[in-house]
Amino acid sequence: MPRSVNAVASRARRKKILKAAKGYFSGRSKVYTVAKNAVERAMKYAFVHRRAKKRAFRRLWIARINAAVRPLGMNYSRLIDGLNKNKIALNRKVLADLALHHPETFKAVVNRIKG
Repeated sequence: MPRSVNAVASRARRKKILKAAKGYFSGRSKVYTVAKNAVERAMKYAFVHRRAKKRAFRRLWIARINAAVRPLGMNYSRLIDGLNKNKIALNRKVLADLALHHPETFKAVVNRIKG
């Protein structure tokens, strides 16, 4: 009995990799083995950086909140402590948005914490 190989599945697997490598430079988009390595590496970085993006945004929000709260006579750490003690449930994303786009509302929140 002759050996049976599933050429349809093999070709589909290779096409999937080459399609993912579309736009890569030179052999990285043409040669299957090179493209496979490039795509695997790209997927690894994509996975890692999806998580790093969350950390980067948190750092940005903290910097914005701190910059907005300092002219009001407070610092970031005291603001967060005050929010927790007064049971005001505003996360850093919302606080940063308030500080940037709605400074009056942000000032009202800070004044509520101050006294």
